[in-house]
Amino acid sequence: MRRMWCSLLLLASSVSVATEYNLPIEGRLIGKLETYQPTGEESMADIADKFHVGILALLEANKGSDPYLPREEDLLTIPTQMLLPDVAREGVVVNLAELRLYYFPPDTETVHVFPIGIGRIGRETPEMVTHITSLIEHPTWTPTANIRKEYLEKHDIVLPDVVPAGPENPLGDHALRLAAGNGEYLIHGTNKTYGIGMRVSSGCIRMLPPDIEWLFGEVQRRTKVTVINQPLKASLEPDGSLYMEVHQPLSANEDEQHIYKRIPPPEVIVQYLGDDRRGLAMMNAALRLQAGVPVEIVGEVF
Repeated sequence: MRRMWCSLLLLASSVSVATEYNLPIEGRLIGKLETYQPTGEESMADIADKFHVGILALLEANKGSDPYLPREEDLLTIPTQMLLPDVAREGVVVNLAELRLYYFPPDTETVHVFPIGIGRIGRETPEMVTHITSLIEHPTWTPTANIRKEYLEKHDIVLPDVVPAGPENPLGDHALRLAAGNGEYLIHGTNKTYGIGMRVSSGCIRMLPPDIEWLFGEVQRRTKVTVINQPLKASLEPDGSLYMEVHQPLSANEDEQHIYKRIPPPEVIVQYLGDDRRGLAMMNAALRLQAGVPVEIVGEVF
């Protein structure tokens, strides 16, 4: 299914703003789900751009809707509610499984969330704990030998050793170099905004031009960057309710059946549910559906 989504090269506009959430004092649930009635003339990419969410995230939350042009009678779920990843709330956090970047500004109680593009199959973005080594405005692009070979074989294009800054540069106007992979991994802008919210890059992390420009002005050298792969997130909220958020796992085998079985539920969830048959049924349904939005497994108990 993910392969079909990744083939949707739908051009979205580059107008975007940072989505800011207040950090919860306890638990991990942030934001609220929104719904939207399509006009019948908007593509899914148009709607994803309107709400500043990734195209795959929107499709994941609306299985059954036309992935190209949703009908007017569809009531779409907009994935603007989420569980924070199970990782330190510090600096930049990238969760590959949900194609989102989280930025936790120092000395604040807020988080900014952005849709991103990541490495495609065969050129996956690696998990890592690293930091920003340099901030580059109007970067040049030095394609690797493998990338030049790929462009020649697949597109019959001879890439130069260095692509100068400008509208033809796939890095856009801003780039953050990471201390990993001999400096080959970047968080950068793009001149092809359709790749945001999809797996299309050669391993780097892509952001919409206004998003990377904003982040560029917020971070500095040595800012921590944590790249994780958490397809399943869970949270026991202060009121006793239990939420799970399940994304389709990144996998080299896109056609694998019952892939949800590869995401074992955390032991703490199984222990908390005990013999609660309804809760266990809800948990298994969430694992199967992989809607990419928080699902309430057990309601508040107070």
